[in-house]
Amino acid sequence: MKLSRQFTLLGSAVFCVVVFSLYLMLDHLQSDHSRSPHSNVENGQLGVLQDKIDHLEKLLAQNNKIIANIRDSVINLRKSVKGGKGSLYGGNFSNDLMDLVPAAPLMLPIDSEDCQFSAQTYSKAAGAVQMLDVYDLLSFDNPDGGVWKQGFDITYEENEWDNEPLQVVVVPHSHNDPGWLKTFDDYYRDQTQYILNNMVVKLHEDERRKMIWSEISYFSKWWDNIDAQKRDAVKKLIERGQLEIATGGWVMPDEANAHYFAMIDQLLEGHQWLERNLGVKPKTGWAVDPFGHSPTQAYLLKQAGLSNMLIQRVHYSIKKHFSTQKTLEFFWRQNWDQHSSTDILCHMMPFYSYDVPHTCGPDPKICCQFDFKRLPGGRISCPWRIPPQAITNDNVAERARMLLDQYRKKSKLFRTKVVLAPLGDDFRYTEAQEWDQQFNNYQKLFDYMNSHPELHVQAQFGTISDYFEILRRNVGLDKADTSVGVSPFPVLGGDFFTYADRDDHYWSGYFTSRPFYKQLDRTLESHLRAAEILYSLSTASIRTSGKPNSYPAIENYKLLTSARRNLGLFQHHDAIAGTGKDFVVVDYGTRLFHSIMNVKRVIVSSAHWLVLDDKRTYSYDPASPFLQMDEVQQAQDALPLKTVLKISTTPRSVVIYNPSEQVRSSVISLYVTTPRVRVLTAHGHLVSAQISAVWKDVSHASTEAFQLSFVANVPPLGMAVYQLSEGLEPQTESAHYMFLKDGGDVSVTGAEHFKVDVRQEVVPVSVENLYLQLSISSATGLLETLKLKEDGSKHSVKVEFFWYGTTSNKDKSGAYLFLPDGEATKYSPSQPPVIRVTKGPVFSEIVTTFPHVTHTLRLYNFQGVDGQAVEICNSVDIRRESNREIAMRITSDVNSKDRFFTDLNGYQIQPRRTMAKLPLQANFYPMTSMAYIEDSSRRLTLLTAQSLGAASLRSGQLEVIMDRRLNQDDNRGMGQGVLDNKITANSFRLLLELRNSDQESHRGNTAPFSYPSLLSHTSYMYLNHPLMPMVTNLDSAALTLAPYSPLSSPFPCDIHLVNLRTIQSQEEGGGPSEQAALILHRKGFDCGIATKNTGLLCRTTHGKAEVGGRCRPSCHQGRRCRAAPAGPPATEEASAWPHAAEEASAGPPATEEASAGPPATEEASAWPHAAEEASAGPPAPLNVGLAPENPVLPLAPENPPLPAAAQDVACSSLPGRSRSSLPGCPCSSLPSLLRSSLPSLLRSSLPSPLRSSLPGF
Repeated sequence: MKLSRQFTLLGSAVFCVVVFSLYLMLDHLQSDHSRSPHSNVENGQLGVLQDKIDHLEKLLAQNNKIIANIRDSVINLRKSVKGGKGSLYGGNFSNDLMDLVPAAPLMLPIDSEDCQFSAQTYSKAAGAVQMLDVYDLLSFDNPDGGVWKQGFDITYEENEWDNEPLQVVVVPHSHNDPGWLKTFDDYYRDQTQYILNNMVVKLHEDERRKMIWSEISYFSKWWDNIDAQKRDAVKKLIERGQLEIATGGWVMPDEANAHYFAMIDQLLEGHQWLERNLGVKPKTGWAVDPFGHSPTQAYLLKQAGLSNMLIQRVHYSIKKHFSTQKTLEFFWRQNWDQHSSTDILCHMMPFYSYDVPHTCGPDPKICCQFDFKRLPGGRISCPWRIPPQAITNDNVAERARMLLDQYRKKSKLFRTKVVLAPLGDDFRYTEAQEWDQQFNNYQKLFDYMNSHPELHVQAQFGTISDYFEILRRNVGLDKADTSVGVSPFPVLGGDFFTYADRDDHYWSGYFTSRPFYKQLDRTLESHLRAAEILYSLSTASIRTSGKPNSYPAIENYKLLTSARRNLGLFQHHDAIAGTGKDFVVVDYGTRLFHSIMNVKRVIVSSAHWLVLDDKRTYSYDPASPFLQMDEVQQAQDALPLKTVLKISTTPRSVVIYNPSEQVRSSVISLYVTTPRVRVLTAHGHLVSAQISAVWKDVSHASTEAFQLSFVANVPPLGMAVYQLSEGLEPQTESAHYMFLKDGGDVSVTGAEHFKVDVRQEVVPVSVENLYLQLSISSATGLLETLKLKEDGSKHSVKVEFFWYGTTSNKDKSGAYLFLPDGEATKYSPSQPPVIRVTKGPVFSEIVTTFPHVTHTLRLYNFQGVDGQAVEICNSVDIRRESNREIAMRITSDVNSKDRFFTDLNGYQIQPRRTMAKLPLQANFYPMTSMAYIEDSSRRLTLLTAQSLGAASLRSGQLEVIMDRRLNQDDNRGMGQGVLDNKITANSFRLLLELRNSDQESHRGNTAPFSYPSLLSHTSYMYLNHPLMPMVTNLDSAALTLAPYSPLSSPFPCDIHLVNLRTIQSQEEGGGPSEQAALILHRKGFDCGIATKNTGLLCRTTHGKAEVGGRCRPSCHQGRRCRAAPAGPPATEEASAWPHAAEEASAGPPATEEASAGPPATEEASAWPHAAEEASAGPPAPLNVGLAPENPVLPLAPENPPLPAAAQDVACSSLPGRSRSSLPGCPCSSLPSLLRSSLPSLLRSSLPSPLRSSLPGF
């Protein structure tokens, strides 16, 4: 009876909605007529009437669809209740409900506790150094400093070391670029293999000799080619401390253009390799060659368990300032960290370069004489024309004192009497002779120094960690960075961009160089992440099913491993930076291209298994895959092309994968062979769709292909199934087109299936959706004003294009440097552009074709995240230009003054200030994911799908360099210009957001941190990780496909699944294990941005996620956990990003087993959080509810990204509190997972970032 009343009430509500909707339609028609009194005159009354009738028919059709969807939902609800299924939202998402466009809440539910982190007030620690303040302080002049050209004269007293001798640590190293002037393989063949071979022999000759190595890409290749005897010799060198692996990443990554996904991935790949083959865990970071340094890298190294790091390429004025203040060694702290949990001890090299002439002391003319590879008769010499001398008994006293003088002067720039002197350069120690020259001569110098007490010096070879150990011992610092007294090192916050090595030579050009490959990098990242997740889910499902099948698990894992390594290789600072020779770039591009194709194979084979209704029918045929991706890239330097799908009366299935963690509604566009297409969901519901023309050029349409677009609704990390068939369908509407060309005619062909209007006169141009209205210049086709329908406010937002030239001075712009010839000049083509306006039910767009840019503005016409932003795509072609760079500039009425914001590695936001005292090129910064400007009432954000250089040169402006074509080398070693330009598609989203009226203003200009809004976080995710459509092969057998939904509930809005990465097995061959690393990122967001009508289909939950009741592990005493239904749901703590104590304290104190303190196991003893941070709150692991066929993966509790791994957890090893904390599901909440309860295999096999820093990574 109660249920009948509910249906009656629901039916009454539907009736009221229908009546009210009809009333609104009539009122809307009347108001439209009243607002257009002159339309009869301009177009004729019959035309107006026809338009109104068409509009009314459209509204009625939409209304009918709403009614039909409500009816179907009621039927499904009735069936669900009759079937005893209970709640609509229990277990997996209802597939029927997923067919409907989910209704986003009017106001995004955000608890005030979730805003505490971003709302924290900034308080600068006493004695702390903030880089924004340093920039304000410095004049950035460049006076001649004497022998140290960019510094100053250094003096000292002879007796300064009488009471405490100087300790000198000379660190031999060889910097091996994995591609630059040669390809990776050519470098290995010609140089690197000999360096490593000689290293084994020469280090064994004398135990006092030391060496460091950092690039695991080379080391692993060499390891695979040496015998067991040599491998054992290497292990002995490591055990004796003669050989140290520094950083341990696959490469030494670029820190400006690399996204944190790829930075983590290459670090994992390197550390996992080291763990498996050498049992090594790196302690110290070594970054001598990246062109500027990011705190994101410092944070990742800290969370990976490293305690120290070294950097080199920093602006010469900053180096000089730090030298005068003796702050070259500091604790690098993240801007958001109000305590010390992110501190890592950092050494900044003080001089120009990392080569020998610039590392022993301030005078390169002297230091070069102690680079014994340059002895007379060799292939290189000293440019100061004073050669080195071999050390003999006759000259050792004089030469030792000369070198000691440089060591002493260098030590005067630091706060301790410990000095570091790197000894190496690019590809050094290739020949055995150089090993003897350097080590023998230096040992003679050390022996003399150490045997003469009056010199008060102790000199030795050492590794970089040897140096830091001596340094820490000298000042009383332990491994936890706690000091007996007051630490002598200051705390520093901020980044080190933009780098200049001399004069006005700012390295802001490489932020954009080779943008085609920067975009290709992001494409591989997206596809690799999707492949990793689907592979992990499918292999877990296969293991759970227990059914034998032909799924290529081993083959797919090899493809994933190769893709990981190729992506990692491209993070090298001469790869993604775009600073390699042309043929080297082709080699990188070929690797990326092949990896994209390979991970697509993993995606389709994994999706094939997961969507099959009957798993017994699975059959893997690589020659004829069951599913195919809808895009094909023909070559490494070509843009992808859409595959035209053959549509017939026989339904053809389309599987759409959602790589995001929330329910998602986004537009899918496919190319089909007919304009008559019906789109149905897997449950037979009709879907509204739009048919558009496929344009061969600006005004000539294809008659053989058509673009089908519809809104797909897909569960988080899941797949939806749609069916396409040929047939007339009123809900599939054709787009309407209008063409304009100022003062000219446009000839349109091939568009017979569409309504086309070619205008001879100038008419107002605008497009709109539920949220926005864009007004476009009818002369240029470019955006002029943007109206927010939420409050009716109009905002001036103008898009323009500009040219930069290069200076007429001797030094000109090149791959590294941006040296413009002044301010940019406006892009003004000689002929007016052709403007094509598309309007349809799914999307509307304006395409403007210029000689060098095809500019597209698109609005999506549905309620959701995609409808909130203006999508911008610029197809850029400057292949015929000479010494020019093209920029897109957005000019608004936002009163941003000289302040703007760019991201660092897609991980955090760094406030910037445009400074008049700096040259124009110095005010450009890397933009990996977004840049924004704001005032007290608005924020204008530009989201990007590729890394580029960005600036805000005037108040209200955002500017991005899209491509560069430069004829000459900029004298930084590459030896050529940048002339290998491609047609490049740069994609962006433009988002205008209002600030909450109840907040007086945004955070003051003194704060060194800022946060994106939740909407911009999500919009960025949608831009860079689009839905992935796959179509069934026409030759495949007709098999039943079912939508796939792996999660029992979506993630909160602010938690991002960075990766679900299957861990490599410890067994011989290194195939996949049964364990996966789950990396989560809890994102900081600005609560001051309005959250009304955002279209977001999620909420925030205090960093907690609900453990679904459908699948949680259960276990009994002495048995292993298995996925099985279990007890009541629970919420678990996820980490705050960025970490802060306030975020960790949202609950009562935990017992020792559940505390966030350091793990008890020795393997995890390097867990980085300070003790006071560790006890701040209850860090129970986060368990994301998974469907029964998938494993439950316990997650780490503290500080994202959060890796965790465990499919099989031994219950017997759990502390009692953990075993009993959740009735019915004792393994679903394991606070001590990260300590004693992890299986030994997990602790020993995980790459050290996962193993040592759990739960802090």
